Amino acid sequence: MKKLISFRIKADKGLLKKPDINDGMYLTYNMLHKPAILGILGAIAGLEGYKKNQELPEYYKVLRDVPIGVRPLGDEKGNFQKTIITYNNTTGFASEEAGGNLMVTEQTLIKPSYEVFVLLDIDDEIQKKLYSNILNQEAEYLPYLGKNDYSLWWDKSEVNDYSWQKISAQETAVRLQSIFNKRKNTVREMEEEEMISDDLFDTTDLLQPDSFYYFEHLPLGFNEKLYQYEYGDFSYTNVKLNVSKLSNIYCLNNELFIQMN
Repeated sequence: MKKLISFRIKADKGLLKKPDINDGMYLTYNMLHKPAILGILGAIAGLEGYKKNQELPEYYKVLRDVPIGVRPLGDEKGNFQKTIITYNNTTGFASEEAGGNLMVTEQTLIKPSYEVFVLLDIDDEIQKKLYSNILNQEAEYLPYLGKNDYSLWWDKSEVNDYSWQKISAQETAVRLQSIFNKRKNTVREMEEEEMISDDLFDTTDLLQPDSFYYFEHLPLGFNEKLYQYEYGDFSYTNVKLNVSKLSNIYCLNNELFIQMN
């Protein structure tokens, strides 16, 4: 038996660290991505994390096929406020090259919040435990948003349980409430002219003065041979979309449309 639920996670700060470093600064993804969500779900369910190099963590191996969707909350058209924080390690235990003094600069999300949609098979013991813990606002390990300094929480009063169906076609254009992976459409550039010519977007809705489009190259999962992120091109918009051009679209409670990957 499968259950589709959502819960709203919040944190005072977050660092969804990118694997590359820009001029000595750690940069953060703006949007919560699936590998990070799996880490959060793993902490809630009590699954183990990273133990050694060249080995995927238990939570990823157990939960990687769970469909997940994400909606940003309290954002500015898909973007969260960010700041730069510099930490100065003067304990004397830093590297010799740094003279025992190590400075770390990080781009940090301010008050990020996301609604996470999860489709769970409660006939599976681990997913059943995860389902129960989310409903009861409980976690086996403290979940955090990318860094153990940035603990996160959710309120059980904001956990929602949905009726759902996966759809392959829709006659009328709809607004997706989640971010979506553009793997099936033909948008290649961000210029408005090319976006208008693409039949993914409702052209009437596209030209409204309050319309917005957010784009980010986000991790989808791991390449299990190279132990590196695999990526997809994601968008978030208030423009109506022809969802037959996209994959893995779900309709919740006969009114809410999201993508789950």
